[in-house]
Amino acid sequence: MTIFQAIILGVIEGVTEFLPVSSTGHLMLGAYLLGLPSSTFLSSFEIIIQLGAILSVILLYWRRFLLEKETMLKVLVAFLPTAIIGFSLYKIIKSVFLTNNWLVVFSLFVGGAILILFEIWLSRQERIGEIAQVEQVTYKQSFLIGMCQSLAVVPGVSRSGATIVGGLALKFKRELIVEFSFLLAVPTMISATGYDILKNYQDFSLDNLTALAVGFIISFFVALLAIKTFLAYVRNNNFIAFGIYRMVLAVIFALIFLV
Repeated sequence: MTIFQAIILGVIEGVTEFLPVSSTGHLMLGAYLLGLPSSTFLSSFEIIIQLGAILSVILLYWRRFLLEKETMLKVLVAFLPTAIIGFSLYKIIKSVFLTNNWLVVFSLFVGGAILILFEIWLSRQERIGEIAQVEQVTYKQSFLIGMCQSLAVVPGVSRSGATIVGGLALKFKRELIVEFSFLLAVPTMISATGYDILKNYQDFSLDNLTALAVGFIISFFVALLAIKTFLAYVRNNNFIAFGIYRMVLAVIFALIFLV
């Protein structure tokens, strides 16, 4: 992997990590366009640079992590389903899911359609967005949000998208579920990255480590801007545009693969 390729993938990760469009799916498709062959290192790279984006959340929300014990307990409860499923299916995720571009295309398209249909259904509900503060969130609701996030072990589903849909269904306000999704990403990606490094550190060479460091740093700085932009967007908009984007992107890549 060249430095240029690492920069491109770092930008893709930073922009997409917190949007309901699947950062992992975008990284896989981006690697395909860059001509990078499937490998153990590439799969690890796609996982590890996500931690760069996650560190931007720690920087922006450090007060919550240090001072709000109950909030962190709820985040950890939400993390449990993904931890159990992710660790149990690690080999399948790594060797099958993260090497199947068609699975990403399918998940992007179906996920986009679900996002659009869900927003249409939500617009017809009389009582929505009743939960505005983390203090109002129960541990049961936290666990259910975590169950939704666990669906994102399938690349293309979108960790952010799954948690956002789950939160809106539970009557969270948009800004709250987006921020909760940010916080939940921290233990999720730290665990995923740490476990992957433990399993595959022997596959990293000095050249690979340089590319990894570049992708990591780029994703961190790009994510800082993406988080603030996304929060400003959700205050006054729904997620239909993201659903349309997912479906269009899936069709484009399907055509690319077929040609």
